[in-house]
Amino acid sequence: MRKYVFTLTLIAAAIGLTACGKKEEAPVAAPAAPVSAPAPVILVGLAIPETHVERWVGDAEFMKKDLEAMGYKVDVAFADGDQSKQNKQIEDMVTKGAKAIVVGSVTEAAAQAVESAKKAGVPVISYDRLITGTDAYDYYLTFDNFKVGQLQGQAIKDGLALDAAKGKNITLFAGSPTDNNARFFFDGAMDVLKPYVTSGALKICGPAPTNSADATWSKITTEGWAADKAKARMETLLSGACKSVKLDAVLAPNDTLARSIIGALEQDGKYKTLPLITGQDGELLSAKWIMEGKQTMTVFKDTRVLAKGTAQAVNSIVKGAEPALTVKARVDTTTYNTGKKVVKSFLLEPVAVTKDNLTKELVDSGFYTADAVAKGTK
Repeated sequence: MRKYVFTLTLIAAAIGLTACGKKEEAPVAAPAAPVSAPAPVILVGLAIPETHVERWVGDAEFMKKDLEAMGYKVDVAFADGDQSKQNKQIEDMVTKGAKAIVVGSVTEAAAQAVESAKKAGVPVISYDRLITGTDAYDYYLTFDNFKVGQLQGQAIKDGLALDAAKGKNITLFAGSPTDNNARFFFDGAMDVLKPYVTSGALKICGPAPTNSADATWSKITTEGWAADKAKARMETLLSGACKSVKLDAVLAPNDTLARSIIGALEQDGKYKTLPLITGQDGELLSAKWIMEGKQTMTVFKDTRVLAKGTAQAVNSIVKGAEPALTVKARVDTTTYNTGKKVVKSFLLEPVAVTKDNLTKELVDSGFYTADAVAKGTK
């Protein structure tokens, strides 16, 4: 019995030694998953007309931010009011491989670069300014520009109580003759004001077109939306055609020009109290001046919303689809004619801003801070 137990013990020990001495095999690694190539970065170009009008810088910043959040690489170029320069910038974007280009044009001569982009297979979206003289693009995103003018006209009508007034004096300014929007702004304003001109309740000092088709319309335009040109023209009016009258209102098409007009009026000793003065774009310094009572109103176009809608349109077009927007916009397929085709347009709503609702529209909405409005600068 002892011999049997001893034998079993030896066998067990031998088995244990064999197991301890055997080299442990490493676990077999699972096959590595195939490494996928990173998705290619898609380039989108933003061709912006200028920087001297404040809102265009903001437009570019908002669009760039929204597009980058979608994963796009963004190339921003400012044309400094030079269409030849912008056309070269657009051609460069095509060469760099842009898959879509958003164009806020300087003049109608942007058509040349838009057509070159189409030949290269690069779709273009017209941004805020209709690009005329071409059928090489399909979509236009902007605000309701006729309504912008109507809001300006309504502010003058209400401020001067024209339904009950007689012989109120106004002088008229329009934007750049090369900007198609300038016609919509003016025609919208005169849609409200023309009946009072006809009745004599409102008298126009200086050139007196009642729509942008009038031959005299060119006499009230402001080439390139340049503030110095508007100020010089206001000074000429004050020393000439409007010298013998006291102006009750000035139709100014945007904030930049409104401020230059105010500057000319303040230099004239006759205007201790400024006339009613319209504007557009909700620029920061004009917001301050509205709160101070120097400028009467502005038309606020929340370009954050326009930029977001445009980024969404770009995203759809790059993917080969129709623009799909989540922002509120009215689709117009009849109004905006380039001269070669009617372009499908997405129109956002503008808002009239006065001292009474400025805080709600510009501050509470997060567009500006109360401190920035108080300072007139960021």
